[in-house]
Amino acid sequence: MKKAAKVTSTGKPAPQAKSELRETIVVIIQALVIALVFRSFLYQPFSIPTASMQKSLLIGEYILASKFSYGYGRYSLPLGLIPFKGRIFGSEPKRGDIAVFRPVPQTDNYIKRVIGLPGDRVQMQGGRLYLNGTLVERELISQGTDKDSYGTELPVRLFRETLPNGINYTIQEISDTGSLDNTPEYVVPAGHYFMMGDNRDRSADSRVLQQVGYVPYDNLIGKAEVRFFSIKDNINPWLVWKWPGNVRLDRMFESVYQ
Repeated sequence: MKKAAKVTSTGKPAPQAKSELRETIVVIIQALVIALVFRSFLYQPFSIPTASMQKSLLIGEYILASKFSYGYGRYSLPLGLIPFKGRIFGSEPKRGDIAVFRPVPQTDNYIKRVIGLPGDRVQMQGGRLYLNGTLVERELISQGTDKDSYGTELPVRLFRETLPNGINYTIQEISDTGSLDNTPEYVVPAGHYFMMGDNRDRSADSRVLQQVGYVPYDNLIGKAEVRFFSIKDNINPWLVWKWPGNVRLDRMFESVYQ
């Protein structure tokens, strides 16, 4: 049986009790520091609340993004606490990466796929993607249904799109005549990137210049690597009694590039 903490005749904790309390506080502080370092310099968790990256990333999924993949910038630290310019140990993203970033006009983090690199010309014509004047290959895979964060379901076509560097992934199209299916030609400025969602007709991305636009290199946060949790209908993960029948076990603990 564990002995009760000893107290002095004045009712104050004995020195041993003080020591135990101090050790507990030190352990808690150490744990917080380790968590902060892990989040700031190694991996940061993010949730997927919208349909813009379906079917690659579904609503209700939780992913880890590697901070070190692109180096460290202002938004690598929580809340952008250190407002410095440039990147430390920077490495440029590759076409086809799924990246977390902070759009210039926004205060929220976004996650999209890197489509255009600095100097690239990007355009949509009839729902098809053109890079530097060349049509990007896509192949029809199947028909499906897409549900957004409001529960609205629409039929979609699923295509396998292949970028010039050989990276391929699945995109969804409601139609080829949507508001962002025919655009002017975008020329990506130096030091910026052009981001697009895989759910092409349900994504506000770099095609919407006033909302997202070209993403500065300094505003990259990390590269999406792995999904570690996935649950239907964006159910809060702490509602464990709702896990049965709703947790997508087949999509957990796997790379986001599969």
